[in-house]
Amino acid sequence: MIYWKVRIGAGCLLAFSTPVIAQKTAEQTKTTFQTSREWRPTIDNRADAVMVYGVGGNPSDKHKRVPFEERVKSWKDRGYTIHFMTGIAWGEYQDYFTGQWDGEWHLDEGQVTQAQDTIWHGHMVPYIVPTDNFLKYLKERHVKPVIDAGIDAIFMEEPEFWARAGYSESFKREWKKYYGFDWRPQHESPENTYLSNKLKYHLYYKALNEIFTFAKEYGKSKDMDVKCYVPTHSLVNYAQWMIVSPEASLASLPVVDGYIAQVWTGTSREPNYFNGKEKERVFETAYLEYGSMESMTAPTGRKMFFLTDPIEDRAKDWVDYKTNYQATFVAQLLYPNIADYEVMPWPERIYEGLYRTSPTSDQKERIPRHYSTQMQVMINSLNQMPLSEHKLSGSEGISVLMANSLMFQRFPTHAGYDDPQLANFYGLALPFLKRGVPVKTVHIENLGYKKALADTKVLLMTYANMKPLDPVAHEHLAAWVHAGGQLVYSGTDRDPFQNVQEWWNTKGNTYWTPSAHLFEKMSIDPGAGEGLYTYGKGSVQVIRKDPKAYAMRANASGDLIRAVQERYRAAGGTLAFKNNFYLQRGPFELVAVMDESVSEGNYTINGTLIDLFDPKLPVYATRTIAPGEQGYFMNVDLVKNKEQPQVLAAAYRTYEEVTTKNSYSYVAKSPIETTGISRVLLPRQPQSVKVNGQEVFNLQDWDNKSRTYLLGFENDPDGVKVAFGW
Repeated sequence: MIYWKVRIGAGCLLAFSTPVIAQKTAEQTKTTFQTSREWRPTIDNRADAVMVYGVGGNPSDKHKRVPFEERVKSWKDRGYTIHFMTGIAWGEYQDYFTGQWDGEWHLDEGQVTQAQDTIWHGHMVPYIVPTDNFLKYLKERHVKPVIDAGIDAIFMEEPEFWARAGYSESFKREWKKYYGFDWRPQHESPENTYLSNKLKYHLYYKALNEIFTFAKEYGKSKDMDVKCYVPTHSLVNYAQWMIVSPEASLASLPVVDGYIAQVWTGTSREPNYFNGKEKERVFETAYLEYGSMESMTAPTGRKMFFLTDPIEDRAKDWVDYKTNYQATFVAQLLYPNIADYEVMPWPERIYEGLYRTSPTSDQKERIPRHYSTQMQVMINSLNQMPLSEHKLSGSEGISVLMANSLMFQRFPTHAGYDDPQLANFYGLALPFLKRGVPVKTVHIENLGYKKALADTKVLLMTYANMKPLDPVAHEHLAAWVHAGGQLVYSGTDRDPFQNVQEWWNTKGNTYWTPSAHLFEKMSIDPGAGEGLYTYGKGSVQVIRKDPKAYAMRANASGDLIRAVQERYRAAGGTLAFKNNFYLQRGPFELVAVMDESVSEGNYTINGTLIDLFDPKLPVYATRTIAPGEQGYFMNVDLVKNKEQPQVLAAAYRTYEEVTTKNSYSYVAKSPIETTGISRVLLPRQPQSVKVNGQEVFNLQDWDNKSRTYLLGFENDPDGVKVAFGW
């Protein structure tokens, strides 16, 4: 098959008018994207909603700025639901920093390192210490005008405080206000590092609470129900990148309505250790990142959008982007309880940016046709993606405990103790994920929710890389073990943060380590050595190794694997190992096959399979996925109501569908300069196929086995009229 060049002349274009499309509420929105640009035909990707970025735009966007009101109108005129996004740690806020807002310069409120260097996001755009004055400015200049414009969904992204910061005068003032004593340099002791990062954590928790409380109250004064969301990286990524953010603690804020999981190639390609090797493991890291975001919010029932990005912030090449996009895309879809998506950030850079054609070439070009076609098939499939009761293949019930304090111990290091690339976390997770076990994560901050450990049979934990911020977590863990839970605690308890001044060694408590308090709650000697301990109906396996040892040395995870296998048997199951994952979601089938696993075998899938990673949308009876690769298919055999004409897969979105006894028609919309490839299910072979009134029927494009017609044309956001007759 070749790409069709059905050129739709100007005289055949559908007359443009404001579409009559029902506006969705924030809670009804299934697909969305963010952009700082006005509507243009090259970036009209047809998601449900658009998050118009920044009252003043995006500081990283160097193009001519179009006023906010004009940008909003341009998207609204095209039928989009309008939401608002801006940064809370950085943004187009130069009027604040240069004194245009209140007559005073505020560059001293940037985040500053020990070397007294301000950490910049862009020109005159520092990462911010969120002072009360800055929050007042944000409410007045950015939140209030947005609500006045009738926008009822606000996304405050990336509440980020760099771990290496904490030396500015504004931070010192916040320290004195919070702790009641003078600032202490974080590099001088583990205690100071812990206190410094705990304050950073608090400052953005407080900032989001204050901004969102204002937004909701101001919205109510205008009879609006304003919804507030936090787009944020995962705890896995923030900890690995040495950034402090509120993360799971936001579950305690009633003013937070949901989140966007900002996971993409740029976060997931951060190297990690497994079996003694440090390298990129994009699929596995993405799977764990999405998992940490799901577990952060699942017990609360709040809305979650999963993000993927067909490219990334760093300049790479189109081959690299495609490979890693497929990996992250499949990883996000392996969570069947999430079905809302940010389909892309910054479509202007995806559709219009220039990047290298291959790893070995310096030649740059816009997105290749084959990749833009594949990408649009993928993102349009998300509009159809159902929630699913099907489970990801593999032995369920293995979870790794996480805590927000993972971010507190990353920088600087003390007493020669390091946790390279978050090896203490990956040392617990990857030995099982790489063996085809669908590992979950559990946030210690959520243990008060009954659902938090409901599906966990064996819980893996360590305090080598994190500490419990509240003793009540140990009450919940002890109760879970007593009821039959199986706990594996792996750690030497010798890292320099064990003795920071915290609840376990203050106010009458005299425990040397937090684990001592946990063990005592389960009637175990506080200084317990290696061994198996029974408590109620459950048990605790103590291994006196820090988990990084399992990751940073080859063939070193045997003790952990055997312990977990034994605890899994005690929970009534047998832990099965394999090198793959499979999940069905409605008619969609997903496969991921891992390298560095228990075998080098391929995974074979059978059916009537439309390959959604192939821009030509071929139909196969069988496909084979090799280790290190992923597959994404629409299985026509699983489609319900096959007598109903329908677009099964397409690089466009359909509108105005009309079905009669012997015809099926619709309008297709997608960005210009892209190919509208599609497979359309029909009750019988068509006798006529028209594109904007032009007959294009070709018998070779009919697949009798799947009863689908392969159609292609040049996309147009104004709409292309398609009609089938039989």
